[in-house]
Amino acid sequence: MKVVLIGYGKMGKTIERILLERNHEVVATFGREGIDEAKLKQADVAIEFTRPEAVFDNLAVCFKNQVPVITGTTGWLAKYDEAVKLCEENQSGFLFASNFSLGVNIFFEINKQLARIMNAYGNYDVQMQEIHHTQKLDAPSGTAITLAEQVIENLNRKEGWTLDESHGKEQIHIDALREEHVPGTHSITYTSDIDDIEITHTAKSRDGFALGAVLAAEFMKGKTGIYQMKDVLNL
Repeated sequence: MKVVLIGYGKMGKTIERILLERNHEVVATFGREGIDEAKLKQADVAIEFTRPEAVFDNLAVCFKNQVPVITGTTGWLAKYDEAVKLCEENQSGFLFASNFSLGVNIFFEINKQLARIMNAYGNYDVQMQEIHHTQKLDAPSGTAITLAEQVIENLNRKEGWTLDESHGKEQIHIDALREEHVPGTHSITYTSDIDDIEITHTAKSRDGFALGAVLAAEFMKGKTGIYQMKDVLNL
């Protein structure tokens, strides 16, 4: 397939390498200079990894030109519903994921199931930690927010999440750390007076995220409508 990359930083370059390894063609890369719509129209699909403040405008250009687009940029979700509406109005295709990694999406399913089990055991409290490289702009990560929302949906005693260490019992505390050379680590811990139960996903490189983005792009070719990674991976 023919692909345009919107955002050509470290993630964009990793995605480009995997696209070429899988015999796809990168017809254009766009950075902060903006999107050339003539080149965009040559593509079967667009892959967007930029900055939170740029996402909505980038998506709007893709929708207008009816080029299916996937994005993994986080920190912009206040406009997600508006983006969905715009996509549907233009009869285009859209897939957002807070994390494209196959392992993380399996981890999401484990997280939901564990929260359902722990709902019956009120003597366990739950907390979360996420660690990312120092270049990551948003905190907590989009993946951590997804994990927290899954727990809240399935654990009746929790109503929200917070970064504040001094928090109410109804809130999940997310400890967001930034360290050099950490692609992404997420842990959910259920703790009681007698033991702890912990699940952790540790990314070893950007390749897992990039491969997932490419798989999502392959899935989106020729499609219209709104999709999620669970559609790509049949989870």
